[in-house]
Amino acid sequence: MALSGASYLVLGAAGGIGAATCRRLREAGANMLLAGRSEANLSPLATELGCEALVVDATQTEAVEAAAQQVLESFGRIDGVVNAVGSLLLKPAHLTTDQEWADTLAANLTTAFAAVRAAAKTMRRPGPAGVSGGSVVLISSAAGRAGFASHEAIAAAKAGVIGLARSAAASYASVGIRVNAVAPGLVRTPLTERIWGTPTAAAASEELHAAGRLGEPDDVAAMIVWLLDPANSWVTGQVIGVDGGLANVRPPTRRR
Repeated sequence: MALSGASYLVLGAAGGIGAATCRRLREAGANMLLAGRSEANLSPLATELGCEALVVDATQTEAVEAAAQQVLESFGRIDGVVNAVGSLLLKPAHLTTDQEWADTLAANLTTAFAAVRAAAKTMRRPGPAGVSGGSVVLISSAAGRAGFASHEAIAAAKAGVIGLARSAAASYASVGIRVNAVAPGLVRTPLTERIWGTPTAAAASEELHAAGRLGEPDDVAAMIVWLLDPANSWVTGQVIGVDGGLANVRPPTRRR
């Protein structure tokens, strides 16, 4: 991978998928600014990886732009932005409050828009040797591609991420900015533990995935890093399911 010396902003860096992505990037020799809402969660990861960390509320677009600018100032270049910020609300529409709806959109869609806008403002500028551009990776969900009960708010937000990624890919292709999204299935992270946290619940969730298992953060991180790699510069406007088949493949009704 051609990531050595490249510089990235990772929003939601201390979460399950965010941290796995940061570890892969660091192993590849990349520089990073780790951004998140909790200094207590960011600090151990920053110490582990030897990276800068910044407390950022990614729902605030100006704060995300300032973080992207800090990447430029710290490393002299910015090659990509990852938005690994998100939330999970499992309620049908009639039980979802206005505040829950607003919070879900803010955490999942507004943060994605902020990442795209910050990337567009910083990565369109000439970098080393006059080169601009780079890669933006957003996180959608299998719930944004297929219908699941009690997912109305999160499905709407994650479907919005898909539309955002495709439109932004069209807007910024001419300046070398690629925009893609990954759409995970159920991944074992602290955020989703209430779904799979008991053996019975985990087994039921595994049955929904044709691959017969839940995802691990590194499953998704591997695809995110692949999309960041400039070696894959002909890939843009794509939504790639990293979901064990959840969105598109019906598993057998009984495993053997």
